[in-house]
Amino acid sequence: MNQFGFQAKRLVQLALPVLIAQVTQTMMGFIDTVMAGRVSAVDMAAVAVGTSLWLPALLFVQGLLMAFTPVFAHQHGANNQKAIQPLAHQAGYIAIIGSIGVIVFLTFAQNIFTMMELEPELARLSIGYLNGFAWGVPAFVLYQVLRGCSEGISYTLPTMVIGFVGLAVNIPANYIFIYGHFGIPAMGGAGCGIATALVFWAMFIAMIIYMQLHKKFAELAPFKSFHKPDWKTMWDMTKHGFPIAMALFFEVSLFAVIALLLAPLGANVVAGHQIALNFSSIVFMLPLSIGIAVSIRVGYYLGQDKAHISKLITKVGLSLSFTLAIITAIITVLFRTEIAYLYNDNPEVVALAGSLMFLAALYQLSDSVQVVAAGALRGYKDTRSALYITLVSYWAIGMVLGYILARTDLIVPHMGAHGFWIGLIAGLTSAAILFAWRLRHIQKTGDLKQVIMDTGHK
Repeated sequence: MNQFGFQAKRLVQLALPVLIAQVTQTMMGFIDTVMAGRVSAVDMAAVAVGTSLWLPALLFVQGLLMAFTPVFAHQHGANNQKAIQPLAHQAGYIAIIGSIGVIVFLTFAQNIFTMMELEPELARLSIGYLNGFAWGVPAFVLYQVLRGCSEGISYTLPTMVIGFVGLAVNIPANYIFIYGHFGIPAMGGAGCGIATALVFWAMFIAMIIYMQLHKKFAELAPFKSFHKPDWKTMWDMTKHGFPIAMALFFEVSLFAVIALLLAPLGANVVAGHQIALNFSSIVFMLPLSIGIAVSIRVGYYLGQDKAHISKLITKVGLSLSFTLAIITAIITVLFRTEIAYLYNDNPEVVALAGSLMFLAALYQLSDSVQVVAAGALRGYKDTRSALYITLVSYWAIGMVLGYILARTDLIVPHMGAHGFWIGLIAGLTSAAILFAWRLRHIQKTGDLKQVIMDTGHK
């Protein structure tokens, strides 16, 4: 097998468990919504409203921690496993500080809901949901640290296994706390927050046990010794992670704002948009998983001073991701109506969602390039570019053009949801071009030497 084929096979081996883990995570969100919805529409809405509040905050902390995985991979490639343990402990301190920030933010939910003028019952259930959820925040972020260690040594199987653990706990926990069983009172949507917290703790504890028992982590020995906070290392890594965190925030907030701007156009328009967006989010897991694998492999080979192989891996990852995107785009177009009917049977909603699926197919092509290129850049420890590229691409181009096309007559008669999707395609295409350009620039210039020095390789 040639080097291209070998690296493609290795990327698939790394990406597949991550993909399955992402699917299980999505399933948990789906199960939460369905089980809360069986109580009432208000309970289901409470879960949705609560999620819209904690998701950006928690993703921000996760973004800070994502900077560590390529560095772990770099040290693994340099056969310097002993350097991973103290660095992981610094990641743990950042995670704990971040979790405190998220919990403090969630205590202001009452004030936020008052400003939003939510109905009293919806606000009460949403606050109950968040109060329960908050107990699981430390477990979630600390699990991300352990997951980063595992993925950093090119071992992604635990990510998949722990995903199934979370799914196995999620259903019975929801059953007990939402509906009330075994002496626990029925809490409705609020009970879903406690169930989610239990899921996070189960995943964290399961990961600790896995790492303690499996021989893959014997040399890493993450729990054998204790390391005090190293404020310089923590600050340096926070600076590297901050652009990733902000990039995630820009992306999440973009879709949230689009949903709000579409709301005045009617429930059917919002529903049609959400169907196309939800399906695209599911498809997005494919290139996302490849992007994570590329990030790991690039960091690994940089640790071995094999920059030429890191460059090859980016080509393999981009080729693989784009090829899969072509396939999923064709499937999206051919089965657009059938896909829409899986979500809703309203003819007007299905018709709109079906027409948006054409744009969703184009969206997938650009998305497949930008997410893998961004993953490769994380492997090169170039995170700052993500901040500027996502801000310009998503907001200056995607949002501005989308709003002009969707809500105004400046260029063409207002297009509604289609206008925002055209804006999204333009924004993602811009991001794909800029990320690819930045990647090429780093690979061809002296910036690569600085990246290697920054990761601590001598």
